[in-house]
This record gives sequence, structure tokens and C-alpha cells, in this order.
Amino acid sequence: MHKILLFGLLSVAQLGGADPRIGSWTLISAQSSLDPPNKLSISSQHGAVHVVISGETHLDFTAKLDGHEASVAGNPAFNQIEVRRIDKHQVEVIQKKDGAIVATIHDRISKDGNDLTSTTSQKARADKITVWTRSGGKRSANDLFAGEWTEDLSKTRMRQGLALKIEADGNGGVRFLGDFSYSARFDGKEYDLKNSVNDTVSLQLVDAHTVDSIYRRDEQITQKDRWVVSADGTEMTLTTTGTLETGQQIKETLVFRKQ
Repeated sequence: MHKILLFGLLSVAQLGGADPRIGSWTLISAQSSLDPPNKLSISSQHGAVHVVISGETHLDFTAKLDGHEASVAGNPAFNQIEVRRIDKHQVEVIQKKDGAIVATIHDRISKDGNDLTSTTSQKARADKITVWTRSGGKRSANDLFAGEWTEDLSKTRMRQGLALKIEADGNGGVRFLGDFSYSARFDGKEYDLKNSVNDTVSLQLVDAHTVDSIYRRDEQITQKDRWVVSADGTEMTLTTTGTLETGQQIKETLVFRKQ
């Protein structure tokens, strides 16, 4: 009995040292869905604009289109905003935290007025591109931005430019470095996460090409990932399902290429 148990433990240890994900990877495609979807409302108010975002991010502010600072309440990332109209189809938005620039956003309306593309630039980060499709509200010839918008995830790249690095960590463990990080072993135990909305991760090696990850927040399972590496080891597909802090259900399929 003890010999069988020892053999089983040794087998687990050997599997743990064969993580097929080890290497450096770059995101090449992404498909995502949110339920309910992210919503954006823009309305003109006496020479100013009132913006409300609901869903993954909650934001509500009013600002004039003259580049002067306006206060933003209830957002931990920034508390001031500047909005400047470039032309009929373009607006520049600058987010600040206590006077320091956090991000610059360039909003552009398509020629037909049905798509709104936001490009967010932040220091030392790849640009984030978000595409909104007009879904309601009265269209105004004087302000093409006014209306109700729904995020179009088929055109959005939530993690554009995302790069991952996964390294062997000894004793069957791995170090994961991406938009969050952790060190963990394939023993089913929970390991702490850094720079993540989740608290812990546990890993399971399913076979020579497949890894399962389970994430928890406040002791509740919030996300399940399955990583599958191709037979030739050059591509990796991540399929993830989970619940955001806002209660939204998210499903994603991300494809990475080995560098």
C-alpha cells in the first residue's frame, strides 16, 4: 500500500515538472464575451458632455470639451479628467490622479457614425483598443458621440499585446509572469497571486499538453482556465470562464504563439 502511494506521489511530481506552457508567449488573437455587456452613454449638457459607463467599469462624470480639468468621483484609478474635442469625429480624454497623467484616450467615430473606437495609452503598457457600437439614443448631427453604445468584443482587443513568460521554478513548480504573476506547484494547493483581482490559484496538469487553473477570490471560485499547447509546441490556446467583481460572466478564448 505504501509503495503504491509513493509511486503515485512520484508520478505527480514528475508530471509537475513537465508544464507544457514553459516559455515566452505573445497573444495573437482573442475572442471574448461579457454577460451583461459593457454599456456607454454619452449626452450633451449645455456645452458639456455627461458620460456614464456601466458593466466591468463604473464611471459617471460631466466635463466641458475645452480641455479644462473636471473632478471624477468614485474611481480609484483617477480623480480628474480633461476632455478636448479635436474635430467632429475625434475627442481626446486625459485621465489624471492628483494632477499626474494616468492615461490618454483617443476617441474616434467612424464615418457612418455607428462605431466608436477608444485607444487608451499608458506609460510602459501596450495600447488598449475598445470598440463600441451604437445601440440606441437619438443621433445628433451636431454631436456624433451622443447616444447609447454597447462594447463590441468581436472588434475589441481587451489584452492587445499581452505577453506571457512561464518558467520552471524547481520541485515541479512554475513562475507565471503576465498581467499578473504567481509561483505555484501542481499539487492542488492554493498559491497567492500578485497584481490580480483574484486571491489565489491552484494548478493541475491534465496531460502532456494541458493545464487547468482555478482562481479564487474571498474563498470562492471566480475563474477556471484551461491551457492547451499544440502538438508541435508553437501555439497555446487559453479558454477561460469566470465572474468579474461586478458580477458579469466572462468567456474568453485567447491564442498565443511561442517566441
